[in-house]
Amino acid sequence: MADVFARAVEDGLKLSRRLYYGRDRAVSPPRVPTFMEKPGSVEMYMPKAPMLYAVIPDPKVVDNPDIPSYQPHVHGRCEPPALIPLQMNGVELDVDCHLDTAFVRVSGSWRVHCVMGSESCDCRIAIPMGEEGSILGVEVEVSRKLYCARLIALEEKDGVEKAAMPENGGFLKPHIFTLTIPQIDGGSFLSVKLQWSQKLSYCNGEFFLNVPFKFPEYVTPAIKKIPKKEKILLNVNAGTGSEVLCKTISHPLKQLRREAGKLGFSYESEVLKWSSTDFSFSYTVSPSQMIGGILLQSPPVHDVDQREMFCIYFYPGSQQSRKVFRKDIIFMVDISGSMRGKPLEDTKNALLAALSKLDPKDSFNIIAFNGETYLFSTSMELATKGAVERATQWIGVTLIAEGSTDILLPLTKAVDMLSNSHGSIPTIFLVTDGAVENERHICDVMKSRLKNGKQICPRIYTFGIGLYCNHYFLRTLAKISKGHYGTAYDLDSMELGLEKLFTKGLSTVLASITIDIPKDLDEVEMYPSCIPDCPLETPLTISGRYQGNFPDNLKAKGLLGDLSDFVIELKTQQAKDISLDRVSAKQQIDLLTAQAWFSEDKQLEGKVAKMSVQTGVISEYTSMIILETDNGKSTESQSIKKGSERSGSKKIVDSGVSKTIYLQNLGIGFGNLIATTKNIPPGAEEPKGPDVAEIFAMAASNCCSNMCNKCCCMCCIQCCSKLNDQCGNLLTQICTALACFGCLDCCSTICCSGSEGS
Repeated sequence: MADVFARAVEDGLKLSRRLYYGRDRAVSPPRVPTFMEKPGSVEMYMPKAPMLYAVIPDPKVVDNPDIPSYQPHVHGRCEPPALIPLQMNGVELDVDCHLDTAFVRVSGSWRVHCVMGSESCDCRIAIPMGEEGSILGVEVEVSRKLYCARLIALEEKDGVEKAAMPENGGFLKPHIFTLTIPQIDGGSFLSVKLQWSQKLSYCNGEFFLNVPFKFPEYVTPAIKKIPKKEKILLNVNAGTGSEVLCKTISHPLKQLRREAGKLGFSYESEVLKWSSTDFSFSYTVSPSQMIGGILLQSPPVHDVDQREMFCIYFYPGSQQSRKVFRKDIIFMVDISGSMRGKPLEDTKNALLAALSKLDPKDSFNIIAFNGETYLFSTSMELATKGAVERATQWIGVTLIAEGSTDILLPLTKAVDMLSNSHGSIPTIFLVTDGAVENERHICDVMKSRLKNGKQICPRIYTFGIGLYCNHYFLRTLAKISKGHYGTAYDLDSMELGLEKLFTKGLSTVLASITIDIPKDLDEVEMYPSCIPDCPLETPLTISGRYQGNFPDNLKAKGLLGDLSDFVIELKTQQAKDISLDRVSAKQQIDLLTAQAWFSEDKQLEGKVAKMSVQTGVISEYTSMIILETDNGKSTESQSIKKGSERSGSKKIVDSGVSKTIYLQNLGIGFGNLIATTKNIPPGAEEPKGPDVAEIFAMAASNCCSNMCNKCCCMCCIQCCSKLNDQCGNLLTQICTALACFGCLDCCSTICCSGSEGS
């Protein structure tokens, strides 16, 4: 997908050289690749900011709609269609940072500057998102029409699967969402509003925000006289009520306000060129000590769940003030045949980096598994220099990708080896790219094995590679053991993602966390229900619902790295200017989806679908559609029945909607056993069956071979020997005529085709 997209953009940039802008100036050529980007590479043409492209299957429509010029005739069509980046006339970035989540809105104006006025083309929107990005909404206004993206439950899409085409929209890469708006006239202006959420990075007491905002030079309007306005708004609400300190900033923002726990900035200017750097910002809330608190909020009017909401947060503070636990680590690495190549090499690199960070007092072991189980050592080894060197040699010799996948046996072995750990955090890192048949049974076995009465049971940190493994199984496995889960849907982000998970597991500063929930609170639900450990590199947030009167404060208890008890008083406050339902939506949907998969609960699936439709967060049980309506009319009122809106279910109706475009399901699925059995590597498509022509050729070949077998047998020879002379002559003439026709066809194909290469 990505390489096809890059090739299409490269072709589009070549086509854009046909455009003529008079004497003002020509279109800026593509920027010179940096030393990190080779000309023609895929990364060079990937969007690094919200972009719009004209989809050009027929190159003869490419021309300046304002100044038509003589264009040499172009033969043929572009396959795949070329993508010409549209020029942008204005852009506004609005970011709200709430707790550990950023909500990003981008509003911009683009023009179809490359298609003659009498023609039209599709326009493709590409939205690159930051860390753990989740698309929330797209709205496009053009030529008296309004296009809005909406989510619907899968059951509402019954009977229209054939209308969902891949080119309508989907994920180009896990962090790049694309959407196609059909048939926009040349010269039209498109007003586009985009929304997504992304996680804030956290390190050593500091939050980091990075929004893709790096526009290439060729999206700058070619006409100098067109004003180009760039605007940025940033609001920070840490929710703590304590002072927020700004540390670094990428653009010249002006501070608007500073309150307890809040910051506000703005920037607005007319520019010659658009932003050439990502928008980045960092700030601290509690630079030294661990802090925590509870935010309360009433649900929105149309919320499917009318119970009160709460959110509990822990910020671990800086490394200098926190001591991490001593560690007993087992690395479980999948070495099945599908891990061959980059997946296994990146895993080795991350594993070696993790081993180098262990303290000599820590202990470790390595288990490689496919259909068999291979142990580095029969017992845990202290992480001395000699042991790490032997492990490095063992990794190079043993970690060879081949065979099938079996998880239960090596996982049980790892839990047994860590059963006698004392004074440490026993941790298992499970890295796999495949699905197995007994996943629910594995979760049941681990549930029973981990309930051994110990204060600290083994933690399982899971990491899924690609889309063939069952990420909800891995998430469930991590949740029941109070571990954490990581993923890399594409191979480009695998090594970095794996290093982050290893770092998270090696930097636990608070374990065995419990919160004294009052018994007089009714129907309390927490997400996650098993509170995971708090690592140094990640703040911990727990969301939930309840009924009753929440107390003014609660006590949270845990175990520190020096094995001393930790008690913190969590004060409650009303969340102001923070939408807790939006902040916790993705976490709750992911956890409830994993729970629905594990329990096979259809009612829970329906609950997830309603939450997804309400919050705009994509789930496994919803699908996205694009509604086309007349401009100036309310899309919501035309497309959603009032009664169904109250119940959280949005129904499509015909009134006012001139067109509905269906997208394919955007969920990641629940694993692929067939691909795992066939050892298909992550990122590769399953082998397609032969098409109709191939089937016909194979059938004809089999038929001819069967005929030859029959003709060459002794029975056939004996039959021919009994034919009279007249039948023999007739058969000879028929065979001669068929041979002549074959020669004529061969001559016309090879000798008379006029092809120089023949």
